[in-house]
Amino acid sequence: MAELIVISAPSGTGKSTVCAQLVKQFDDVAVSISYTTRKPRGHERDGVEYHFVDDKQFDSMIENGEFLEWARVFKRRYGTAKSDVEKLLSQGKDVLFDIDVQGGMNIKKRRPEALLIFILPPSIDELVHRLTHRATESAQQIQSRLDAALRELEQGRKYDAHVLNDTVKNAVKQVDFLRKKARQNEELIRLDEKLEDLIAEANSKLRLTT
Repeated sequence: MAELIVISAPSGTGKSTVCAQLVKQFDDVAVSISYTTRKPRGHERDGVEYHFVDDKQFDSMIENGEFLEWARVFKRRYGTAKSDVEKLLSQGKDVLFDIDVQGGMNIKKRRPEALLIFILPPSIDELVHRLTHRATESAQQIQSRLDAALRELEQGRKYDAHVLNDTVKNAVKQVDFLRKKARQNEELIRLDEKLEDLIAEANSKLRLTT
């Protein structure tokens, strides 16, 4: 039976790369492409990384009940179309949701059977390095994402399973392992100690308050 699999992580952790590799390596996995009101970054293409729409079209989709979930993130909106998800499920594919924690929790409310996987960075230093070196955002935008990292990590406590993205190859292998365990209703892997260490590190280095 096909599964709904939510992949979430703080910005810069590499969840989109992990999702892309899962789709590339496994024929029975597909990504649900989100709709967003933000502008494309870098080499992003409409209908590939996201469906880029304006506020008017997004509002219309909300009014027509077309979204399985939608959320506002960094002053932009993101949503998952019900029809896209049902089409992929009917093809027998596991559907990946490359979305933030707010969207992940919204899906869990509507579809309790969904598997929520939270991807962890190796360290907060590495997370800062990845964000500051991708050169697609302003210093203010980068700071906003760093400020959100602690809150996102804390939400990881609510996820069903955790994966450490020390290398993309290992992370992909672990996500594949978890989706197979979920199908068999077996106990999932949680990295609670590592997550708590990252939260403590974020509290210290990002100087945030909860």
